[in-house]
Amino acid sequence: MADLGAKTKVVHAVCTHDCPDSCGVLVTVDELTGRAVKVQGDPSHPVTRGFLCGKVARYLERVYSPERLLYPMKRKAGVAKGPLVKGREAEAFERISWDEALSLVAAKLKSVAEEFGPESVLPYSYAGTIGQLGYGSMDRRFFHRMGASQLDRTICASAGGAALLSVYGVKLGTAPQDFARAGLVIAWGANIHGNNIHLWPFIEEARRNGARLVVIDPYRTRTAALADEHLAIRPGTDGMLALAMMHVIFREGLADVEYMQECTQGWEELREFALLEQHSPERAAEITGIAAEVIEGLAMAYARAGKDARGPAVIRLNYGIQRSENGGTAARAVCMLPLITGSWRVRGGGLLLSTSGSFPFNSAKLQRPDLMMASPLGREARTINMNELGWALTELGGGPGEFCEPMSPGARDTGHPCLWRGEGEIPVKALFVYNCNAAAVAPDSERVLAGLRREDLFTVVHEQFFTDTTDYADVVLPATTFLEHKEVMGAYGHLFAQMSEQAIEPLGEARSNVWMFGELGKRMGFEETAFDDGEEELIAQALETEHPWFAGVTKERLEREKQVALQLQVNDFGESLPFSSREWFRTASGRGELVPVPAFVAPVESRGGAAREGRDGLYPLEFLPRKADNYMNSTFANLPGHRGMEKKTAGVLEMHAVDAAARGISTGDAVSVWNGRGRITLVARVGEQVGEGVVAAKLDWQKLSADGANVNALTSQRVTDIGGGATFYSTLVEVGKIAGLAAD
Repeated sequence: MADLGAKTKVVHAVCTHDCPDSCGVLVTVDELTGRAVKVQGDPSHPVTRGFLCGKVARYLERVYSPERLLYPMKRKAGVAKGPLVKGREAEAFERISWDEALSLVAAKLKSVAEEFGPESVLPYSYAGTIGQLGYGSMDRRFFHRMGASQLDRTICASAGGAALLSVYGVKLGTAPQDFARAGLVIAWGANIHGNNIHLWPFIEEARRNGARLVVIDPYRTRTAALADEHLAIRPGTDGMLALAMMHVIFREGLADVEYMQECTQGWEELREFALLEQHSPERAAEITGIAAEVIEGLAMAYARAGKDARGPAVIRLNYGIQRSENGGTAARAVCMLPLITGSWRVRGGGLLLSTSGSFPFNSAKLQRPDLMMASPLGREARTINMNELGWALTELGGGPGEFCEPMSPGARDTGHPCLWRGEGEIPVKALFVYNCNAAAVAPDSERVLAGLRREDLFTVVHEQFFTDTTDYADVVLPATTFLEHKEVMGAYGHLFAQMSEQAIEPLGEARSNVWMFGELGKRMGFEETAFDDGEEELIAQALETEHPWFAGVTKERLEREKQVALQLQVNDFGESLPFSSREWFRTASGRGELVPVPAFVAPVESRGGAAREGRDGLYPLEFLPRKADNYMNSTFANLPGHRGMEKKTAGVLEMHAVDAAARGISTGDAVSVWNGRGRITLVARVGEQVGEGVVAAKLDWQKLSADGANVNALTSQRVTDIGGGATFYSTLVEVGKIAGLAAD
């Protein structure tokens, strides 16, 4: 065991992985060796409260993994791009110095930009880190100054975020601590116990005081299994359920008319729309699969919560709801519910989707979009939606081009202004991937991989491990973990700004995003002093704001106190109650926007959609490509300890007994799952985790899957109704037993 005696120090860091909890982490470091020997939750953090999730509790296994990428590498001559055997990836590359790597990358990006134009370079990143510096600072400066294509980062939260902004004008919600005061908690598309674990103790406190927990989810998640009631809604029908609840609330006279008159706009129009017979519980039952009497009961309980000794109703809405074609409108509908009942006026009521917009960091200072004017373009560069990476690499890139969308031609025409224009558009000739395992997580992966295999595509990947994406890279650069650099953080699940100190020196030659893009900018010949800034300067710039919510949040104070609460306005009783009065709203009208009314439209790929009807039931099952509880999207999936925690469901297709029996499938049978985009091989498990007509499997790395393909071989590049988000949960498939094969 490690010696935790007098020769250790404790450093405060923050988990920067893509999670609402943004935990304060105490890192114990052996001062003689400089090695971190322990990580634990910060007990002084009001939300972390001294414990970490199962993923990050084992974080040192990631930091010190023998598989860490520690040195720059380039692909060996003659080695084709494509899947590599885990543990032997380095055989395809040769080690080079940072000096050679930076010179090689800069020279290639320059030549590509000169021949095809700077927009032929595409950055591809997401939330491998959500720290202000690592997520978007020096990297944006680099690509802005170059004139590279801009990336519309929409793969996770954009539809729900757009919904929240359209209704409230700001991404803000109920503080997690206030959930303890609720009398009814609705977890809507939210697996709290799996991916928001620090909210769970507050919900349990509320339950001990008499509150009920209702989970609305098409899958029986950890949270659903622990709830008082689980409503197994059909995928993509959440908007109809919300409208049916409104129907009951307005019909029974349970809406808070006084609050709506004061704080909302369009409530009369919404009431008239919701009361239409098409939104009755009986009609909603046919669409959602939830019995009419259950819908009635839920709506009545929601509207009446807080009228007795128990607390108000609060909704924990998560992003699962918005990953269907009509997901943005569905999220808008759910966001409107607390405006109808006025539950914002009581502490413990309201709704939480994201608090990210509550942190007024100075992103313009960090990202410097003005540098685009100094690029060779002299204007804003084109933007490519990250969900359309497959199109960008095959159609824009002059690749194979034989792919089509057999489910529903033209369905990508959803009103989102994507920049793909077909023949004659500037090709993508260089791809720079960081903070993201694009090959594993991007939809329609067969097309993505076809693009990544192109020999004329120069691909750079900045990573901590050899991933599915590095298998296709020309140059691989080693990245730091959050223990190895300094960072400043907000959160999207609580209201505390935090400073993350560097706990240990970077392993090997790993380097942060800030250092790498700053040095690369200098190699490109960019003369602006913006590329000289280091972490200290960037943190100071991020905090340059006069917003009242950041009053007192300074670099010096964060370094001293580690976490500082936002200074939200309070009422006469000292309570901070978001949206309890008009002053909270940031919409154009200064009120909660209830129009346009949130009409329900069935996803094209759904049991009630045009794709299934038009294809004569060719793909009759709705597919849920789920996230694993013990990975962070694809992060952690390569580590033995984390894989051990997921072993019961790794490579498994969960089916309802009725669907399995109709196909002669039993638990343990090897099955093929397919549609017009791809095919994957899994092992069937028959049970009650999904309802009839629905099947589910978890995201994994392709190279760790049975047939080298993962769930995204089946998903579509179609985007959501608003926000241009991913539509992972609008996917139809068929399943068949693979004769003669079975698995343990």
